[in-house]
Parts: sequence; structure tokens; C-alpha cells
Amino acid sequence: MSIDSLKNRSNKPSDQQPLVSVVCPFFNENDGIDSFFSAVVPILDALPATYELICIDDGSTDSTLQALTNAASNNAAVKVIELSRNFGKESAITAGIDHSAGDAVVIIDADLQDPPHLITEMYEQWACGFEVVLAKRSDRSVDSLPKRLSANLFYKLLNHLGDTSIPENVGDCRLMDRQVVDALKQLPENRRFMKGLMSWVGFRTTTISYTRSERSAGKSKFSGWRLWNFALEGITAFSTVPLRIWTYLGLFFSIVAFSYACFIIFHTLVMGIEVPGYASLLTVVLFLGGIQLIGLGILGEYVGRIYSESKRRPVYFVRRIVEPGKTTNDS
Repeated sequence: MSIDSLKNRSNKPSDQQPLVSVVCPFFNENDGIDSFFSAVVPILDALPATYELICIDDGSTDSTLQALTNAASNNAAVKVIELSRNFGKESAITAGIDHSAGDAVVIIDADLQDPPHLITEMYEQWACGFEVVLAKRSDRSVDSLPKRLSANLFYKLLNHLGDTSIPENVGDCRLMDRQVVDALKQLPENRRFMKGLMSWVGFRTTTISYTRSERSAGKSKFSGWRLWNFALEGITAFSTVPLRIWTYLGLFFSIVAFSYACFIIFHTLVMGIEVPGYASLLTVVLFLGGIQLIGLGILGEYVGRIYSESKRRPVYFVRRIVEPGKTTNDS
């Protein structure tokens, strides 16, 4: 199927081109904004489609918002969504998806580590009938060794524990058909692990591979601690195995304790009573106490998620939407 045949993909008249929405979250990315638009806009201009470029300012504290506003004044296809504060990348992506109108929606990062030419390749796969096109990192040599190892461990652990399979080395960069976006918008979670949610909805999916590039400017906003919390969020959002593990641990230690009690009774009847071993007793008590506290901590993670979801707070608030020729307030 040729790329031009996509004009009929969205059930529009043949003389109307499909609309592609490109969603990109920004947080303190002022140094790389010029490079971003210089790289992305020519790719979008070359598509056989109209497009809108939705830039979400996630509470930046530098001049990112002003730079995005200037870009919107120079390009009628650019829309800037200013969030009321920093809600995090997952919420910013959600805001962009909610405000997109495209027949296809592309998510891409502002740091250009996901090369903009992927948009063309994903578009071509969409033309072939796929509803989700994933961009997989086949080469992550630009990332540090600890980051690569931790990422591999995270994906393997999550896919082993979770009920939803999440493709390894696939980030947020992807194309989704309007049908997929509408399905995502029906999910009510306000603590959102977007990779998991986008995998959970399913639909016809294909994958393209690429080599991850260096950041165009600035540095990553994800520290080791934030990545750990992000991984914990993903595991607790899509798996209850950590809770079930403690049932089996409890059963195991109960069997061990019962067996040891039988041994003590037999030993006492045969050998008599010896002087108690207070050091070993203290070690066992501390060990079991530590196990119990870990179990309570894991239980607390799930209870905290329930508590957060029960409040039903919005995922984000929009302070202002900037479009060429108009500015609106929205929440």
C-alpha cells in the first residue's frame, strides 16, 4: 500500500488529507527548542497530510514557555498547552493526547534522542493498516551502562510479574490511530503509567527499530531515584504478584517454624534441655521482623495507590492554551 492511499484511511473524502497530531512534552528544554523545531517541522511538512504540533509545557521554570509561544506565532500548526504546574511526563503526555484531534497521534520527546525521521516511517506503517506503531531502541550505546542494565532488568521483571506484556526497549515514541487514542481516553486512572496503558489497550501493532541518539541539548530530568520510583509505579500498576509473594513467604516460614518446633521437641525428649542460644534467637527475630516490615511496605504501596485513585483528582490542569490568533484558558 502506498503512502498516498492513506488519504482514504480515515473515511474522509478523497480530496481531504488526514490530520496527524504530534504530541511533545517539554520541561526546561529551552536550550534545545530551536533544534527540535528545525528537525521536526521539515519532516512534518513533507508528509502527505496536514498536521498539528502540540507542545505541552509541564511547568518549566526557564524560558521554555516563551520559546514555545514564539514558535506558535511563527507556525500556524503549533499549539502550546501550558499546564498549571509540573505534573510529570505521564500527565503531560495525557494532556497532549486529550487535546489532539488527529486521525493519527505521534508521541515524541523534545530531546531528539528519538530521531524525527521515525515519524515518516511510522506514518508509512500506519498507511499499511497498523493501528499502533512502536519505535524500538535497537542500539542504546549512548546511554550509560547502569542505565542500560537497569532498563533491561526493569522490562524483564515487569513482563515476568505483570499481566500485560510491555515491549522491551520501547519508550513513549510511537504512533497511535485515533481509535487507539479514544480507547486510552476511556481509562480512568489518574496515576498513569503510560507505557503500560498504551500496551494494555492492544490493537494491531508493529515495531520499527532505530539507533538512539545523543540528546540535542540539556540533560535528562530522570535521576536514579526518579527512575526507581517510575519502575515501582509500573510494577504496582500492572501486577499483584508482589502481594501474592508474601502469602507464599508466610507459608514457607510457617512450615520452617513448625519443622523446627518438632525438632526442638524431639531433641528435648532425647537429649534434655540445653542452655538457650540468645544470639541465634535474636537473629531470627530480627530477620523475621525485617521480612514483615518489607511486606508491610509493599502492601503500603498498593494501599497508597488505592488511596490516590479514590480521591479522583484530575491528572492535570491547563493554565492556558496558545494557538495562532487566539489564546484560551482551559482546565
